[in-house]
Amino acid sequence: MAPWVREKGLSVPVLLDLDQRVTVAYQVRGTPTVVLVGRDGKLVGRAAGPRGWMTTPGRAVLTALLAR
Repeated sequence: MAPWVREKGLSVPVLLDLDQRVTVAYQVRGTPTVVLVGRDGKLVGRAAGPRGWMTTPGRAVLTALLAR
């Protein structure tokens, strides 16, 4: 996972959930799943399946969700 994160230049935390605690807590049903959690610990958004997060529209969606 770490080489992929470096290759993609990600600057956000990436979790590898080896014991399934986060999978259960966030009711993940498939991979990849992206879960955005606000600073207050509340769910901001979720997306299942591949998405173009590195594209201009993908970044716009993330920016809008994080601005809330």
